[in-house]
Amino acid sequence: MPRDCRPRPGPVLYVSCVAADQPEVSAWRPSVPGVVEVFHARFTEYAYPMHVHDAWTLLIVDDGAVRYDLDRHEHGTPRDTVTLLPPHVPHNGSPATPHGFRKRVLYLDGSRLSHDLIGPAVDRPDLRDPGLRAQVGALHRALAGPGDELAAESGLVLVGERLRDHLRHRDPEPPRPDPLLARRLRELLDEHLTDGLTLTEAAALLHAHPAHLVRAFSGAYGIAPHRYLTSRRVGRARRLLLDGLTPGEVAVASGFYDQAHLTRHFKKLVGVTPGRYRNGA
Repeated sequence: MPRDCRPRPGPVLYVSCVAADQPEVSAWRPSVPGVVEVFHARFTEYAYPMHVHDAWTLLIVDDGAVRYDLDRHEHGTPRDTVTLLPPHVPHNGSPATPHGFRKRVLYLDGSRLSHDLIGPAVDRPDLRDPGLRAQVGALHRALAGPGDELAAESGLVLVGERLRDHLRHRDPEPPRPDPLLARRLRELLDEHLTDGLTLTEAAALLHAHPAHLVRAFSGAYGIAPHRYLTSRRVGRARRLLLDGLTPGEVAVASGFYDQAHLTRHFKKLVGVTPGRYRNGA
């Protein structure tokens, strides 16, 4: 089958493939610890044979459905579920609808889910949890391009926490208020407004678990840490644009990865592009 596969530009491996019968595949390795690979695909007829992965497979289906066998039991993936396939356990997969399926997959290493959870995942791989599904979708969006690593890290720790709760059949723990820790994280984010820092770095500096950091900050200020940092950067960008700097100069000076990264967040928070804002249009 003729196939056009091109590496996408950027700091991570990103390959997109389109074949004559319209299957689409994109795969890349983000610079976020714990995520081995991101894989997006649309297939109409292709069926996976029995195979294994050495990583956890976290799957959501956006269109159509997939049927698969895991440990000699048949399963399906309706759109309101999140599917978690454990490492080293054989499984296959094929379209369950005439028009195929479109899916988004994260492959996670063992730092997020321990091997003692393999058995529970085999017993119950399909999780009906709209909140978890929304979190996984948001995580994919954060992983879509460079510059949003803090958002991706924050989303990943919360997704991992929720998956562990499901597999251990326990209710999520209510967030514990910790205003002092929240204030210290806010001060740290302010100090690293332009150079940024990862959630792992913040957790090490503040001697706190990453998930507790995110929950404490969100509970204290009503906004996630990555959204706080982005809004502060957009505020700085507004001032620099009014000082006469170009959007490209402003992107670097306000901590964004590049001009496209600035434009995406600036338009979301201000309603217009940086260029239009600067020109008063």
